[in-house]
Amino acid sequence: MKTDAFALRHIGPRENDLQHMLNTIGAESIEQLIYETLPDDIRLKAPLNLEPALTEYEFLNHIQQLGNKNKVFKSYIGLGYHPAIVPAAIQRNVFENPGWYTAYTPYQAEIAQGRLEALLNYQTTVIELSGMEIANASLLDEGTAAAEAMALLFDVRTRDQKKNNVNKFFVSEEILPQTLSVLQTRSTPIGVELVVGNHEDFAFGADFFGAILQYPGKYGQVFDYAGFISKANTNEIKVAVAADILSLVKLTSPGEMGAAVVVGTTQRFGIPMGYGGPHAAFFATKEEYKRSMPGRIIGVTVDTNGNRALRMALQTREQHIKREKATSNICTAQVLLAVMAGMYAVYHGPKGLEYIADKVHASAVTTAEALNQLGVYQTNTAFFDTIVVKADAVKVKAIAERNEFNFYYIDNDTIAIAFNETTSISDINTILAIFAEAAGKETVTVTALATQINYPQGLNRTSTFLTHEVFNKHHSETALMRYIKKLERKDLALNHSMISLGSCTMKLNAAAEMLPLSMPNWNNIHPFAPIEQAAGYQTMLKKLEEQLNVVTGFAGTTLQPNSGAQGEYAGLMVIRAYHQSRGDHHRNIALIPASAHGTNPASAALAGMKIIVTKTTEEGNIDVEDLRAKAIEHKDNLSCLMVTYPSTHGVYEASIIEITKLIHENGGQVYMDGANMNAQVGLTNPATIGADVCHLNLHKTFAIPHGGGGPGVGPICVAEHLVPFLPTNPVIPTGGETAITAISAAPWGSALVCLISYGYITMLGAEGLTNATKYAILNANYIKARLSGHYDTLYSGEMGRAAHEMILECRPFKEKGIEVTDIAKRLMDYGFHAPTVSFPVAGTLMIEPTESENLEELDRFCDAMIAIRKEIEAATAEEKNNVLKNAPHTLAMLTTDTWDFPYTRQEAAFPLEYISDNKFWPSVRRVDDAYGDRNLICSCAPIEAYMEN
Repeated sequence: MKTDAFALRHIGPRENDLQHMLNTIGAESIEQLIYETLPDDIRLKAPLNLEPALTEYEFLNHIQQLGNKNKVFKSYIGLGYHPAIVPAAIQRNVFENPGWYTAYTPYQAEIAQGRLEALLNYQTTVIELSGMEIANASLLDEGTAAAEAMALLFDVRTRDQKKNNVNKFFVSEEILPQTLSVLQTRSTPIGVELVVGNHEDFAFGADFFGAILQYPGKYGQVFDYAGFISKANTNEIKVAVAADILSLVKLTSPGEMGAAVVVGTTQRFGIPMGYGGPHAAFFATKEEYKRSMPGRIIGVTVDTNGNRALRMALQTREQHIKREKATSNICTAQVLLAVMAGMYAVYHGPKGLEYIADKVHASAVTTAEALNQLGVYQTNTAFFDTIVVKADAVKVKAIAERNEFNFYYIDNDTIAIAFNETTSISDINTILAIFAEAAGKETVTVTALATQINYPQGLNRTSTFLTHEVFNKHHSETALMRYIKKLERKDLALNHSMISLGSCTMKLNAAAEMLPLSMPNWNNIHPFAPIEQAAGYQTMLKKLEEQLNVVTGFAGTTLQPNSGAQGEYAGLMVIRAYHQSRGDHHRNIALIPASAHGTNPASAALAGMKIIVTKTTEEGNIDVEDLRAKAIEHKDNLSCLMVTYPSTHGVYEASIIEITKLIHENGGQVYMDGANMNAQVGLTNPATIGADVCHLNLHKTFAIPHGGGGPGVGPICVAEHLVPFLPTNPVIPTGGETAITAISAAPWGSALVCLISYGYITMLGAEGLTNATKYAILNANYIKARLSGHYDTLYSGEMGRAAHEMILECRPFKEKGIEVTDIAKRLMDYGFHAPTVSFPVAGTLMIEPTESENLEELDRFCDAMIAIRKEIEAATAEEKNNVLKNAPHTLAMLTTDTWDFPYTRQEAAFPLEYISDNKFWPSVRRVDDAYGDRNLICSCAPIEAYMEN
């Protein structure tokens, strides 16, 4: 046994399990199984052209050496990114803890109460600091959050504004440059006209529906926006404010000024810069706009016993349900980072946050005063953390970089310096020495921080915040550690059992892949640091792009999109730019199969496309004749086909090459959704099936953990003719020669977590990656075979095989009074998270085991599903008091003095022998979704708020 081979650790089944699994499936070899599963005409003819696989030890040495090429300077660049102190207690207990980073999105609330509480803390922090009424559980970054604010304000225009097609949106010239670029990308396809200008000169015309302001401004100037917002509201212009969250500890909140939406990033609440991400963006608004708000909302409800419980609220407003009528395509949050930011607020509390904000402001004031003494004059009339000085930028830059300091150079004689919580007196004196040397003067030395404030007294925050108990009792490390552990115990993650979600690929997130994220030479670099200071990053990112090109068969990749839905949107915008470059501005029809993921039509709508839905056959495949008819009908205006491969039904459609050829013959491009790429790597690829562009979910196929619902990375890979259109960034140019504007805020998106996928590919190599795909198919077909006779599989390939996932038919159980939800909740009693419920077919379960699960775990899951099938058989439609309808069963239920159920406590909680060895207890009974939506509470409100009117 080659114990240093990473594939041995990543792939679950052992060599001596293989024959048993093949016998169960009914295949002679794994090659026969693959032959019977995958159409032969799309099989790759040669292995992937990748470098030989590294061992874990070799990879960690390699990544350390590569990281040493990064120069970690003291960063005073600002522009929305700041060095932050990650409390060690949060780094060790959350960021580096698989109990937090391997969990799935909390759709199954009963086994996600810990994560949900952590997110409720986050929402409360955002609501109270922003002064708004409701917040979501995070978005992707500040730039895209601002774009979502614009879309929301466009959606909630008054009736007269919609009737008169009012479409102008004012953007203050103080907005961050990367945010402006994202707004430019997102506005045009949906028909919004941006007008950029000085907010002090803005004429409040009736042709505007909204505006966005930066607070403080991009170079630190603090403006009092109360007058602007009041006048805008009078003119039925709704205002969004992009705000620095730490400044809101000291400054009057935008909500108190009358803002309609407040957005920003919580990066400086204990999240490393990571060369751009991932970071949790925040989004807060008024309750009246809740049904137009993007992203996930965590709300308070009750369980079956009437006890307080948490859940994801108002889910019918989400993009996967509203499809092309959705105002957002956002599917991913940044849950892991939101949890960290929320814990930062819990750990420090309101007084701790005030101390940090005061220190940051005092550092800026102290430096400004001392620089004035040197004749280096500060020009901001009011500021929180960023000062602007007049000096010779060329001289200062050379001296600063010699001292390993980075500032932001606005022009040849204007420099911005953004202070942060890591700034010390020593740092301030080094800054003073740098400017003194540039000016040819003796430096001045400071020994203490100034005490006066340098923003208007009228903007001094007077309202209280974070008064709830949770923010005022966990300030010792012991208390925080125990609180984090208390929440962790309420969550089921991959460190407990298999999470077999179809279309979500919950595979091993190996420790060796995760370790580099904590290395300072990777996580402390500003995304706008000079490119030569990020040589390690540049090498790693370029290699990852090349690896993904090899895997997909394409010519170019951008890593900028920071979620799968962003990748979809990026791919469509690149297709749009390609058509426009050829004079085909009219090509705006997107053909989308009925079985497509909900983000597909939502993304197409946001890209300004008209959606035409094509039929699927009874076998679950694309109806080729219907597609042909619609492609020909719309050939003059056809933009693209959006196709998932293997299909969302878990089948490699044999007609895929015919389908892609048909689209090309009618002038369209083929966008392949990469959700199921785990069934392609090393066996086939998007280029081979005839696609032109695909997005990849690095948080699925390429091992970035789901983090409880994020981080995600959704790069797009494109054919050669689309490479020129890959997106750029306004601060550090990226992308193609005729690049579209930014998709997300940072040049390379969430660059830090790209280390994980780079490690995954580098340690598996060509053979390991291909075997991972083969074993994913093996594991899926093993489950299919074991459950045969107990559950019907809804769709299969032409030879009866599943791809890497399958759909179980559960609709006939309604005759017994059992819904698919009852099966999902009952699985919790067996120690498992449910597979994907009612997608893509209502009343079904979609199962994907991935290659990482071993035979023992597969058998435990199958035993649970078979036992549940027997429980279904014993149920009757008339009797609702059964073990399935009452699931899940909590420890509190099992330990009460009375037991009023027609089955035993053992049948409820320990139905199979293996469960007693490692029992996971759901912490609440089944949650009441309707109650939570009727009584929407999404913050740590007092107990009185939980009482139904």
